[in-house]
Amino acid sequence: MKKSYWIASALTAATLPLSIAQAFAQEAAPAMTPEEKAIGKKIYFERCAGCHGVLRKGATGKNLEPAWSKKDKDGRETSGGTLKLGTDRLQKIIALGTEGGMVNYDDILTKEEINIMARYIQNTPDIPPEFSLKDMNDSWKLIVPVDQRPKKQMSKINLNNIFAVTLRDTGELALIDGDTKEIWQILKTGYAVHISRLSASGRYVYTVGRDGLVTLIDLWFEKPTTVATVKIGSDARSVDTSKFKGFEDKYLVGGSYWPPQYSIMEGDTLKPLKVVSTRGMTVDGEYHPEPRVASIVASHIKPEWVINVKETGMILLVDYSDLNNLKTTTINSAKFLHDGGWDYTKRYFLVAANASNKVAAVDTKTGKLAALVDTKKIPHPGRGANFIHPKYGPVWATGHLGDAVISLISTPTDDPKYAKFKQYNWKVVEELKTPGAGNLFVKTHPKSKHLWTDMPMNPERENAETNLVFDLNDLSKPPVKIDVAKDSGLPVTKALRRAVHQEFNEDGTEVWISLWGGKTDQSAIVVYDDKTLKVKKVITDPKMITPTGKFNVYNTVKDVY
Repeated sequence: MKKSYWIASALTAATLPLSIAQAFAQEAAPAMTPEEKAIGKKIYFERCAGCHGVLRKGATGKNLEPAWSKKDKDGRETSGGTLKLGTDRLQKIIALGTEGGMVNYDDILTKEEINIMARYIQNTPDIPPEFSLKDMNDSWKLIVPVDQRPKKQMSKINLNNIFAVTLRDTGELALIDGDTKEIWQILKTGYAVHISRLSASGRYVYTVGRDGLVTLIDLWFEKPTTVATVKIGSDARSVDTSKFKGFEDKYLVGGSYWPPQYSIMEGDTLKPLKVVSTRGMTVDGEYHPEPRVASIVASHIKPEWVINVKETGMILLVDYSDLNNLKTTTINSAKFLHDGGWDYTKRYFLVAANASNKVAAVDTKTGKLAALVDTKKIPHPGRGANFIHPKYGPVWATGHLGDAVISLISTPTDDPKYAKFKQYNWKVVEELKTPGAGNLFVKTHPKSKHLWTDMPMNPERENAETNLVFDLNDLSKPPVKIDVAKDSGLPVTKALRRAVHQEFNEDGTEVWISLWGGKTDQSAIVVYDDKTLKVKKVITDPKMITPTGKFNVYNTVKDVY
């Protein structure tokens, strides 16, 4: 099957009745040849669907339907659509990006491709097919059965300090030895792996690609080996394992963007067990046909997963102790849920409702919403970052795609030594200024005195290719600006090399940053000494094509950030 879900000749799109607006849009849309439409579908899947949705109804990004209308809270009718903007205006937006966090594509797409995309999004969206439990079973491949795998680790490598690195545009995962900085193994995975997750034991690496392919890699072999694969849909972003005591390595859950659902599998084989739809009503009481599963995390205090449903604004606490009698707690929060992470006690999960400019906090002990915190525009924390603020006590940090600040939110704890900070809980207590918007990740470590932030979605080279480092002992000091592209020693190219996704090593002494270049440009991972902020190593290789996310085994298993 080809990586684009709606290009695949084996799949036939569902046919739905056209509304009047859709019929008008179909008739008024710019003409496209079949070849141009195929190119548009492929680019949209690879570059656009994540933010704008398969059906183009919008989430982190704007609604991109050809024509739409809705009523505001006062009952007034509003309308819009890509047809109103027209081809020329759309070409400029695609080429130059926007201040709201959309990256410029003039150094990624050709002028011809930009023109195709400007016309493609004025045409009625295709509806990709559904994906059932039978479809999952048909796609499931158990390559190495459990009884044929090693009984103990066969290599002498320190598995806790392995980094799983996404090679976005080649559909591969590089496993890099954090001690030697050498590439241990590169394996084929799904296209544009969004995250890597680890089993509770640290033995298994799970990846999920944007094409919905989940890959299970066993680190106990002499060389890491793919032992199973399965597709959970046509488009996906998230997986996590069962981490509660007694359920270690037993289950895996994966969330799909399309179809909107989550799937539960055996943790050591990926055998499909259950599929649950997330279609339904939003927090505003309106039906949504595409409520995608965004981030998923595994609780450390209960046999539960926290599953965030993007478009509905619903947070699901799914009890996996009895799959036949599945118990789910549904918590209203705010649209549109995206990514997030644990506070430092691992009791509260904080998730960005980024189109609502809020962060939702869930108390996983009581199973209730703890707070909805207003923030600046489009919070995007990744997993966020936890540290003890000298004035406000425990805080969790998030950056923003749409504003030039890092927001620090006070989080509660039962520890009596922090009781004096209770008055600040669930408030934004400080905003650290940055040179521009476009942040994707913030990161620190319990042994670090620094907060590292990136700005890869900023259109300016001097921001996109750099990191800011704040001193946690004195946040009033201006941050140190690190030119990651310059430090890599790679030649300057027309296309930006975006410095993205900081990740600490196991002991918190190093920070690894991806320098994400174009598909034909050399990329790199630049490793910094966290104490001195000096370069320790540049990892570059012709096989290191478009590295993005990096996940240290120990920090991922333990949820250290």
